[in-house]
Amino acid sequence: MSTQFTPQDLDFMRARGSNPEEVLHQLDIFKKGFDFARLDRAATPNDGIVQLEDDVVEELVADYDNMLKGKKVLKFVPASGAASRMFKELYTYLTDDSEATQKKAVAFLESLPRYPFFEALHDVMAKDGYQLEAEMDKKNYKLVVDYLLNEKGLNYGNQPKGLLLFHRYPDKIRTAVEEHLVEAALYANSDGQCYLHFTVSPQHQVGFEQLLAKVVPVYEKQYNVQYHIDFSIQDPATDTVAAELDNSPFRDENGNLLFRPAGHGALIYNMNRLDADVVFVKNIDNVITEERVEPTVTYKKALAAQLLQLQARAFQYLKELEKGDVDPMLFLEMLDFAESELMIPMEEDITQERLFELMNRPIRVCGMVKNEGEPGGGPFWVLDADDNASLQIVESSQISPEQKPVMTRATHFNPVDMVCALKNYKGEKFDLLQYVDPETGFISSKSYGDRTLKALELPGLWNGAMSKWITIFVEVPIATFNPVKTVFDLLRR
Repeated sequence: MSTQFTPQDLDFMRARGSNPEEVLHQLDIFKKGFDFARLDRAATPNDGIVQLEDDVVEELVADYDNMLKGKKVLKFVPASGAASRMFKELYTYLTDDSEATQKKAVAFLESLPRYPFFEALHDVMAKDGYQLEAEMDKKNYKLVVDYLLNEKGLNYGNQPKGLLLFHRYPDKIRTAVEEHLVEAALYANSDGQCYLHFTVSPQHQVGFEQLLAKVVPVYEKQYNVQYHIDFSIQDPATDTVAAELDNSPFRDENGNLLFRPAGHGALIYNMNRLDADVVFVKNIDNVITEERVEPTVTYKKALAAQLLQLQARAFQYLKELEKGDVDPMLFLEMLDFAESELMIPMEEDITQERLFELMNRPIRVCGMVKNEGEPGGGPFWVLDADDNASLQIVESSQISPEQKPVMTRATHFNPVDMVCALKNYKGEKFDLLQYVDPETGFISSKSYGDRTLKALELPGLWNGAMSKWITIFVEVPIATFNPVKTVFDLLRR
């Protein structure tokens, strides 16, 4: 073991479940970095992105409920992130008196009555003897922002996005979590049973449980469904060590190694523990009001039906391949299906055994939105070490400066809109950890107090963590993508 670890370090790592050899490997990664993705070309319509005609979408949606018979459907929602980044501009306003910062914050405050949390903010300030409207009239804006963000008031800067009031209706106000309950009833519903799994931070799980205990009976009655909801936290053993800018171990004020959550890529461990046939994956903040949710419901059903159709045919072929000695004409049919439908480029002189291996993998169908300037990764054909191409979702940080021209030719971006099949043709669960590319992580710059550090993120859940899956990209309309990255987005819709 490296001399850079003291006996106290070793005790500290073992106590928190971290493997010292793995921590040493992580520190080596800081020194050498990750290789950039080797882009072959952008995935585009007719070259990696499927465009479904309207009549095909209608047929898929019509068949969807029948396809679900006997299958367990689950909605997987990463919901552990705090909302602090959502209020970045308002935090800056409290300490930065520059004209640009002040102007943006004042624009927010002047629109405050339109936000869904206005009444809640009014009530929490009233408990301390402040009248929100009066403070606004006096332009006592920093007091208002303080009550919105910090512990004395709504504490929204430290709450998870899922528990924030997101949408105003004539007779109610819904949180983001409630909108996911509604969506689940509308498309992740098999015979009236709705399964949802939220990944949460341990300090916030009680808050989620309390909210759901209050609202679930209301939505079960309204939509005539039964919800089955569970939670998991990101395993601390998947946390990664932080490094100083010189790549030496970063230590906190007590001299201990600092470990940080390793990004959403760690959630592949959570997903690997799920027992479901079909899993919808969607971020906690990507929700819309119910009167505008129809395109989302339609395309979620269409993506899932597309997945189940492809899976059913793949299973038929896998069972034939398992027997061996497949008829040559049938084998050609299988090759065509694998290449044209499953988007697996075929190798020369491929054997039946190799085709079986290529088709016997987890499958995901990913919605892709036409690029209109929204942030997010994109769909590309990427080359592996053996120059084999496969469809991958690639973040801009994985792309070298030399390959930026390839990135600019991308016509679509990734809204994190996936439907996943986790079982093989025998009904057995895949071990998803076998399909991760460990060489596709990220190194980013973060802060700890007033100190800058280097952070290591595991291969992203929809990037390297699913790198070795069968991947199909399908175009979906922009109306299905409604993220809330900043507080201003709550009024954008």
